[in-house]
Amino acid sequence: MKSIEIKNLKKDFKDFELNIDSLDIPEGAVIGLIGENGAGKTTLLKCILDLYQYDGDIKVFGEKIHKESFEKIGAVLSNSFFNESFKVKDVLDILKVAYKNFDEEMFYDCADKFKMPRDKKLSELSTGNLMKLKIISAICHKPELLILDEPTSGLDPVIRDEIIGFLFDYMKDGDRTILFSSHILSDIEKIADYIIYIHEGKIILYDEKDALIEKYGILKTSEDNLEKYGDFILKTRKNKYSTEALIKNVEVFKEFYPNEVVDKVSVEDIMIFLSRGGQ
Repeated sequence: MKSIEIKNLKKDFKDFELNIDSLDIPEGAVIGLIGENGAGKTTLLKCILDLYQYDGDIKVFGEKIHKESFEKIGAVLSNSFFNESFKVKDVLDILKVAYKNFDEEMFYDCADKFKMPRDKKLSELSTGNLMKLKIISAICHKPELLILDEPTSGLDPVIRDEIIGFLFDYMKDGDRTILFSSHILSDIEKIADYIIYIHEGKIILYDEKDALIEKYGILKTSEDNLEKYGDFILKTRKNKYSTEALIKNVEVFKEFYPNEVVDKVSVEDIMIFLSRGGQ
């Protein structure tokens, strides 16, 4: 089953256009959404959540999103949360009213696990604790789909690792789906099953993370040699002493050129090459 189905999505702003012909998000997977600032990641997430008017068709769990859909959806957006004068219990009281399936015991268990101070106002919480509270608030009605916009941005590595571990635990229980945008690609690599790379409002790459890392590689060579590698080369970039090429079909390439050294790639390598490398 598909958690999200998108067809012919178009959202226009004065100086930007999001344009996605087709996108299907499978159930029970973690999808990492990557791209530069202004590429359209947040716009896409807000369209899915019906926070923007748009042209096209978006279905969540097989139907257009409606009020009752949010019983199945949890969301963490960077610019939304409760009044800063609230304390943890105030947040709890609102969530109990908002969601039929809200689990108060789960909320407090998660708060205790994260060592969340209950007597402080939200304005007094650290950036890390505030994000932890946002995530707890998003999952304690046990949604089937969790949408996270930059949940680890600005956090130290220890807290980021804690949040990633928490999300892993969330995924263990049932066929749950996470759509997770981040600039911190090491976090994406830790948790994602699939990678979506969005660039200038369009999806230019969507594949399984492990397949991407196996499929692509970095070849260090000279500019004079580039032509002989033909269609294996996707993008190139010049360094002071050599030229690097992002190549596809690494295993086949090695059969043709067994003496060439091909380095493994990371998600970050692929994104940088595809966005900045030459042809």
